[in-house]
Amino acid sequence: MAKNEAPITIDNYLDAHYIHRSNWLRAVVLGANDGIISIASLSIGVATASASREPILLATVAGLVAGALSMAAGEYVSVSSQTDIESSDIAREQEELKTMPEEEMAILAQIYERRGLQKETALQVAKELTEADALGAHVRDELGINEISQANPIQAALASGAAFSVGGLLPMQVVLFAPMPMMEISIYVFTILSLAILGFISAKTGGSSVIKSMTRIVIWGTIAMGISALVGYIFGVNV
Repeated sequence: MAKNEAPITIDNYLDAHYIHRSNWLRAVVLGANDGIISIASLSIGVATASASREPILLATVAGLVAGALSMAAGEYVSVSSQTDIESSDIAREQEELKTMPEEEMAILAQIYERRGLQKETALQVAKELTEADALGAHVRDELGINEISQANPIQAALASGAAFSVGGLLPMQVVLFAPMPMMEISIYVFTILSLAILGFISAKTGGSSVIKSMTRIVIWGTIAMGISALVGYIFGVNV
């Protein structure tokens, strides 16, 4: 190790792994992807049934506002429910540690034994971890709850809502400036490019396959917009 290099610690070693980005990356990618596809699909559906720009723009703005609020609220409720369940399980585990500590230690030892430790070693590890932080050991190894899996409801809601808004603003630019005769194809092309870029960024940030991520997001975006356009043609009223 060079003299000027910082020593390797468990904290900066763990921070280098992609899994530590999973919570916020999932919320951002989901929100942006939903924003792009939802608003683009809505715009294409209305565009195929309209001969003027105003109805398309009105539907796009309404969809953008409603979608962002819905995404934020849904993410908050979902993560809050998960957090409530985790808190309930932690409280139950804390009570069990008070009323039946020997049984809880035996459970912990069995967990380590199933992971490959010898029975004596597993029991010794369980004892030492119980002495250091009994609740922390059971929450992590028995319940499977750790700092990676835990999410903040408000943080997740804000990230999802903001990401949806940013994603939805992209196809909205096409609605504002594209010529009406080319509206549908313009929205489609611009949206596919936006989805491809989003897939590339999410793959690079998460350390996954770029081709797989881009292909998946483009295919599903095309399907969503295609169905929306079909509905618009079927129920078109030419307003």
